[in-house]
Amino acid sequence: MKTRIVIVVTAALLVLAGCGGNDTTTTDAGVGDTEVATGGRLFKTADEETAKLGSDAQPGAFPRTVKHALGETTLAKKPERIVVLDSGELDDVLALGRTPVGMATTAGQAGVPSYLADKAQGIKTVGGISELNLEAIAALTPDLILGSKLRANDLYDKLSAIAPTVMSIRPGFPWKENFLLVADSVGEETRADEILNDYQERADEVKSKVEGSPTISLVRFRPAEIRLYGNLSFIGVILKDIGLPRPKIQDVQDLAVEVSQENISKADGDWIFYSSYGKPETTAENVVVNGNLWKALSAVKNGMVARVDDEVWFLGLGPLGALDVLTDLEKLLGTKG
Repeated sequence: MKTRIVIVVTAALLVLAGCGGNDTTTTDAGVGDTEVATGGRLFKTADEETAKLGSDAQPGAFPRTVKHALGETTLAKKPERIVVLDSGELDDVLALGRTPVGMATTAGQAGVPSYLADKAQGIKTVGGISELNLEAIAALTPDLILGSKLRANDLYDKLSAIAPTVMSIRPGFPWKENFLLVADSVGEETRADEILNDYQERADEVKSKVEGSPTISLVRFRPAEIRLYGNLSFIGVILKDIGLPRPKIQDVQDLAVEVSQENISKADGDWIFYSSYGKPETTAENVVVNGNLWKALSAVKNGMVARVDDEVWFLGLGPLGALDVLTDLEKLLGTKG
C-alpha cells in the first residue's frame, strides 16, 4: 500500500438503536478521524481503516493489484467498461473523466442524479442499489465493478465472476478515501490528489467568505424517521473541512442522531439546512416544516433556514457533489468579498 502518515484523533464508535419517539443514534462502526500528511496533500481524510486500501503500483501502471474491503483484485489493464453500484462511485468515476457503462440507482431516482446530468449520458441502469440486476450487469461486459461491502457484501462472489470487483468498506463519510480507492482501481491516482487538493482550497475559500462561525444544523427527513446528521456523514465532513461548527447534538462522531417530531427543537442552530430522501410526501417534512415547533426554532424565525438538494448534499458522496455543496454554502452563507 502507499505510505500514508496518519494521526488518529478519535476513538471507535458505538452503534445505538431505538424506535418510537425515543432519540437514537445511527452510525457505522469501526471508524476514526485521520489526517493525511504526505505527498503535498492539502486535504484531510476521515477514516484510517479505509485509507489503508489501494494499490502499490506506480501511478497509471498496469497490471496492478488493488487491496479492498473484501480482498484483493488484480487488474490486467486500465479499465474501460466500468459499472458502479452507488451514487458515490458514479460521482468518483465521472470526476476522474470517465463515464461508466452501467450504474445502480437510489430510491426515487430513475437515472443519473440531476447534478451529474451534464457529465453523463447513455449510462445503463442495472437495478437499485439494494436490488442489483446481475444479468443486466453481465450484459454490459464490464472490466471493472465498483461498489461497497456495506451495500453488496453478499453478492461479491457473483459480481467477481462477472468482472474484477473492488469494494470500499462503506459509502458516506469516508468519501475522500473511497475516491482514492476508485482512482487506484482506474489508474488515476495523481489526478485524484489534484482534485482533492482543489476541493480543500475551495473549502478554505468558502470559509473566508463566511462572517463569524455560525453553527450549522443538518436535518434530513426519511420515511418513518428524522435524522440530524453528525460529523461522520458526507456533509458533516465537508462542514468540518470548511471549519464551520455544529450544534452540540450534531457535533458527534456518528453518522446521525434520530429525533422524533416532538423533539424537533433539537434541530436548532444558527442555520438549518434540510431535505427529504425521496419525495417529501413520503416523509414527515411537510408536516414538520409547517408546524408550530419548527416555526419556533430561532433559525427559522431569523430566516436562516434553507431546503437543499438531497441528491447533492446527502447522496452526492463524491468530489463533484462536494464541490456543489461548497457552491451552495458560499451562496447561502457568504457575506464577505
